[in-house]
Amino acid sequence: MRTRSGWWVAGALAVLALSMVAGLLGGAADISPWQVVLQAADWLPYVSVDSGLAPVEQGLLFELRLPRVLVAAVVGGLLAMAGAGYQGVFRNPLADPYLLGAAAGAGLSATVVIVLLPASAAGVPVAAFVGAVGGVFLAYVLGNTAGRAGGTATLVLAGVAVTSFLTAIQTFIQQFKVEELQRIYSWILGDVGGGWDQFWLVLPYAAVSAVLLLAHGRVLDVLSVGDEEATSLGLRAARVRLAVLLAASLATAAAVAVSGLIGFVGIVIPHVARRLAGGSYRIVLPLSLIGGAAFLVLADLLARTVIAPAELPIGVVTMFVGAPFFVGVLRMTRRSAT
Repeated sequence: MRTRSGWWVAGALAVLALSMVAGLLGGAADISPWQVVLQAADWLPYVSVDSGLAPVEQGLLFELRLPRVLVAAVVGGLLAMAGAGYQGVFRNPLADPYLLGAAAGAGLSATVVIVLLPASAAGVPVAAFVGAVGGVFLAYVLGNTAGRAGGTATLVLAGVAVTSFLTAIQTFIQQFKVEELQRIYSWILGDVGGGWDQFWLVLPYAAVSAVLLLAHGRVLDVLSVGDEEATSLGLRAARVRLAVLLAASLATAAAVAVSGLIGFVGIVIPHVARRLAGGSYRIVLPLSLIGGAAFLVLADLLARTVIAPAELPIGVVTMFVGAPFFVGVLRMTRRSAT
């Protein structure tokens, strides 16, 4: 079993590596793959190689494409892993940062900071984290009012309601700062082109949330059999749920703070991981992290090239892929429940 899991992880890492190379190569400016390889070698310590690239092309590669690929990989991995964590906590295959209200809560809080404190970039992730936790909490409370009779989709429906409400508040707040509307609008549709500043901003939060979520893979497997069984095995279910919920909300908040609202990554990738490698969270979580990174890098590549030299918002690309996928998952979930 461990050998099989290792092969899946190795395969996912290979796909991620290829997608990142494609992300570096793709764009309006044509740069040969061999020149990219030579330039990458030249960036290594104690290595000096002439790639043949002009200074402008080197700047394009290092200052624009490379940080963009890295930010897309980090954000995609965070969103996918957060989705897997939420699904494990709520034992609901439809749970997702975007659908549970976490992204909308983070977006509302980040918008408040952008509008009221535009110079405080470092405060955006903190505010987004508070908003993400608040959005999930509201969805969870609202979903519980329907009781178990609501079925597996009750929590998601509650999340949709919370998301709509928080988005309405966000739209209202935007009107107080008309000059920031363009920035907020592009942020809402998703953008991973913030450069090195955005990458270094998200990296600490990404590292903490990834370590916490990966460390809970085994206990999420135990929790999936039920709270009573988990308690009989010495597991404190409430404490585990809180820890995973906070870690997943931190991951969502960090991703939303630097990239905006990018939907469906957290539901598409964990389901693909389960289909390929089974339902154990010890493999679903790392596969979601790697697969989400590769998925968003490729989505950004499509966003940059499909109507080049113009660009599509990356959130539009993920919606094109994720919306039909979500309908399929919803139908399979309802079929299995009947």
